[in-house]
Amino acid sequence: MVFSSAEFLFLFLPCTLLLYYNPFFRSKGFRNVLLMMVSLFFYAWGEKVYVLLLLASIAANWWLGLRVESGRRHRRIFLTTAVVLNLAGLFVFKYLGFVCENLSALGLPLPEVRLALPIGISFYTFQAMSYVIDVYREKSPAQRSVLDVGLYVSFFPQLIAGPIVRYETIAAEIHGRQETWEDFCQGVPRFIQGLGKKVILANSMAIIADAAFDELTAISVPMAWLGAIAYALQIYFDFSGYSDMAIGLGRMFGFHFLENFNQPYLAVSITDFWRRWHISLSTWFRDYVYIPLGGNRVSPRRHLLNLLVVWLLTGVWHGADWAFIFWGLGYFLLLMAEKYGHIDQKLGFLRRPWTLFWVLMLWVLFRAEDLGKAVEYFAAMFTGGRGDMQDFIYYFSNMRGYLLAAVVCCLPLGKLWRKVPELWRDRLESLGTVALMAVLVTYVVGSTYNPFIYFNF
Repeated sequence: MVFSSAEFLFLFLPCTLLLYYNPFFRSKGFRNVLLMMVSLFFYAWGEKVYVLLLLASIAANWWLGLRVESGRRHRRIFLTTAVVLNLAGLFVFKYLGFVCENLSALGLPLPEVRLALPIGISFYTFQAMSYVIDVYREKSPAQRSVLDVGLYVSFFPQLIAGPIVRYETIAAEIHGRQETWEDFCQGVPRFIQGLGKKVILANSMAIIADAAFDELTAISVPMAWLGAIAYALQIYFDFSGYSDMAIGLGRMFGFHFLENFNQPYLAVSITDFWRRWHISLSTWFRDYVYIPLGGNRVSPRRHLLNLLVVWLLTGVWHGADWAFIFWGLGYFLLLMAEKYGHIDQKLGFLRRPWTLFWVLMLWVLFRAEDLGKAVEYFAAMFTGGRGDMQDFIYYFSNMRGYLLAAVVCCLPLGKLWRKVPELWRDRLESLGTVALMAVLVTYVVGSTYNPFIYFNF
């Protein structure tokens, strides 16, 4: 089930809200159990078998969290066990086939392994590890009830495509949250705005990107560049739209998730870009990998090794493919050039174009089917495609309105909006939210299944 489906919007969400805010059972215990049950139903809608894997992860991390908190001499052993178990599950389902394939290519007699990837396994695995690690660091107490851990890990707004919610962020809200009308009224328009990003902008950009990347042998140079730009816009509005919807849904139920995007295409350096893009992932690696390795308070050689480890893991986290590994290595090299060559500071007013250029190039690696296709796409961009201009003219002329809207929505419009008098701003926001929802209903009813890009991770 996806947030942009009719089943979710007109059946699942209204029924969940009615049950949650019923006038008869209002205790936190009832509401927490209800949220966990509907979250498991939400996941099982598309993953009928792998919901058992999710339940096993919840149970194991709940038990290990209790052992970490109560154990004195063996806390580190239980923490290590939790990390190993979580990573082992992620490895088997996401990376085992890739490793076997590459070892077989080297001559080792290994069988072909093809396992279906459980949706959202990277997200809920990192959240489960966050729970045990935060308990170990004594940032938050362990939950006595497995149902409370289950709610944290499986809460449906962020279960399958993030943002990665850290346990310390919402530990107190599992039982201590206060659902308010103000939060609910802020959550609804945030959800609708995210839905608009996905249904109107991301899906429209996908038409251009898919045409370029799927018809690689017959595209022109302008079409190759248009396709790369369209994909950069698609993945931004797809993922930031999902994050907006997750944050809005969380608010409706009294949870406050941290922001996951901050206008990343306004970044003036690669470092700045990763402070703005997928913030929950970059801060997770910073706090749970980079800083424990020593961060930047080590020798330059060790610092480079720390960066290399983090960006290799970031690439691998996104998928079992050499293209993702090279994507991560690309960011490592760019960050190394910034931190030790200070190249971003030497560019002056060209800092932002420089940053956007390399982000765009690396998105090609991210979108291509494999490393070979990425090389072909770069060739089409820089050495000449085999198609004529008709493909570019067709897609640009038919989609220019959506392209313009997407580019404008990447700009800091909030600063201008805040200058509008508050009374008019509130009225316009209310009218705009209602009008946008009315438009979105027509899109949703007439659309087919369109999963979010980050479902694959």
